[in-house]
Amino acid sequence: MSLTQSITDLISPAVTEAGFFLEEVLIASPGSHRIVTCVVDGPTPLNLDQVTVASRVISELLDTAEFMGETPFTLEVTSPGVDRPLTQPRHWTKNLTRLIKVTLSDGASITGRLTEFDEVSAKLVENIKGRIKEHTVAFADIKRAVVEIEFNRKDAIDE
Repeated sequence: MSLTQSITDLISPAVTEAGFFLEEVLIASPGSHRIVTCVVDGPTPLNLDQVTVASRVISELLDTAEFMGETPFTLEVTSPGVDRPLTQPRHWTKNLTRLIKVTLSDGASITGRLTEFDEVSAKLVENIKGRIKEHTVAFADIKRAVVEIEFNRKDAIDE
């Protein structure tokens, strides 16, 4: 079993019990030490206090894990960036009403506000100069979906 998988198996239940989701574990080995990066998410965007809680939970487990050996390591706990693709139903739930850019399997792209979704598709509402257009996009047709950053978000779709 790889070190990444061993760490994931060890910390995942504790992270879940603390109310978070373990998105990914990354390991880098520059020089004679390791950097263990744990990407943790929550049902809402994480604040610094929540990241600190997750960090403590993970650190306590890794400090006593025999499979970590004698190699010193640095633990980094972070939340996913806004450029993280939407791949799980909880990612879509967390981003309801946000502006989403979807790249389809055929290369076409649609940017619209996520208004609803179900197990098979998502509904995006596009507003081009006051002209509203609705798109229902099947998840099976999505190559990549990401949240678009909005600096001057308008709360209403028809603004």
